[in-house]
Amino acid sequence: MTTHQLKLATEPFAAIASGRKTIESRLYDTKRQKIQIGDRIIFTNRDNSEQTVTTEVVGLLRYATFRDLFSHNNPRKFGSDNVEWLENQISEFYSIEDQKIYGVIGIEFRVCQ
Repeated sequence: MTTHQLKLATEPFAAIASGRKTIESRLYDTKRQKIQIGDRIIFTNRDNSEQTVTTEVVGLLRYATFRDLFSHNNPRKFGSDNVEWLENQISEFYSIEDQKIYGVIGIEFRVCQ
């Protein structure tokens, strides 16, 4: 089991801490390719590094694009009711070109007690 560190803005961090968000979406780059089921991820609030949530990876959802990932899964698991909103949010971080190069991953997790 490996422990990974991921930083999040306050809103998605709070959604994970409250249990509303159970899938984190990222580019499937070399860093995320190392994540395996059973690994732990420590999410840190980017705006307050003392706030952390430890989770266990329970699923890995590979897709070609974020549109595919969000469309084939319940958007509530990503912290929203709306696929279009999720796509707009993620487009601020990842280009279509990068999605074509790497693909994307939905990292499904449960909060550790």
